[in-house]
Amino acid sequence: QVQLVESGGGLVLPGGSLRLSCGVSGITFSGYIIGWYRQVPGKQHELLGSISPGGTPAYEDSVKGRFTISRDNAKSTVYLQMNNLKPEDTAVYYCNTKIVRRSWGRGTQVTVSS
Repeated sequence: QVQLVESGGGLVLPGGSLRLSCGVSGITFSGYIIGWYRQVPGKQHELLGSISPGGTPAYEDSVKGRFTISRDNAKSTVYLQMNNLKPEDTAVYYCNTKIVRRSWGRGTQVTVSS
């Protein structure tokens, strides 16, 4: 069974930074493209970007160059570095395998507010 555990969320001021982590187990981590998503109430999960097994990232326009995805295959962990955060970034953030998505984890809440 695939397990996805997001962490690192919290309350941050506008313009601040936050680094999220996604621990993955139950699969051979190094063989999967991993994506980051976010969700606000009443809306679907929004894809933010992804990273290949070799560490090559790809980003959606919504990120606008502010977010950086990285991974550590030895630790089976994917990271999301978020800079210049804005109130509209407030959401629950999730990770998942991109091509064939698994059951969603609990996510981690990110709140950008003064």
